[in-house]
Amino acid sequence: MALFQTVLGVLLHGLAYAMVLYLISVGLSVTMGLLGIANLAHGIFAMAGGYLTMTLLSAQGWSLPLALAVSFLGIATLGAIMERLLYARLHGASELDQVLFSIGLIFIGTAAFQYVFGPLAIRVSLPAALRGAISFGEFSFPTYRALLIVSGVAVFAALWLSIEHTLIGARVRATVENPTMAKTLGVNTRLLYTGVFALGSGLAALGGSLGAELIPLFPNYASVHLASFLIVVAVGGLGTIKGPFFAAILLGVADTACKLIAPDMAAFFTYAAVFAILTVKPNGLFGIAK
Repeated sequence: MALFQTVLGVLLHGLAYAMVLYLISVGLSVTMGLLGIANLAHGIFAMAGGYLTMTLLSAQGWSLPLALAVSFLGIATLGAIMERLLYARLHGASELDQVLFSIGLIFIGTAAFQYVFGPLAIRVSLPAALRGAISFGEFSFPTYRALLIVSGVAVFAALWLSIEHTLIGARVRATVENPTMAKTLGVNTRLLYTGVFALGSGLAALGGSLGAELIPLFPNYASVHLASFLIVVAVGGLGTIKGPFFAAILLGVADTACKLIAPDMAAFFTYAAVFAILTVKPNGLFGIAK
């Protein structure tokens, strides 16, 4: 029974961490596959969403659902504006120009958030309803982490249905696979780029907000966690919805298990697994070969 509870705990805690990674990374996967831009500053949107939610909860006394909705819409709007004014200029630019631009945004964001919120890590204060635990006999699991799992699965289901079974989703898939042909057939790729970038930014904000208690907010958030976001995208594959979902689960559960079994070697096993997967599947598990 003790072994079963340990395994179940690792799986559930790993899933909770995985859903935070998925919410943040799925937008990066789609925008990189669609726009062809190496946006290494994607974590800035997650951090901005987390700080905005924290401010609305603590300083303004808003409810969590309302704070999350405002954070999602606010950062999505910011993403749309930045795509129009900044990222649109990078279409067709070299990878070096894109990387340098993204790193510059990370430095700017880090300095700005440190100036406003200070250098120390901050956790979002959870509502009383999320501070308890759900019990299954002798096993208990934090309510907050259960919410992360439910939220991640719900977002995945909504994105998958919208991409696979709607006209807009068909246009997104067509543009990812062949942007020139999609434009020839009348798809407004300019508007599509902005809309998808805004959605990805909003989802990153949602992940940063929901996961702020699990992954604390601090000014270097975007650069410190960049490797994890890129691993999810690389292993899952660019331009897909389900790829980052399963990649995040693999990374989240494996990382949680390794930290329990061999804490000092957890990072080594994670990167070794990523190396092995990408050696066999260079485009990721579900990536679109171009």
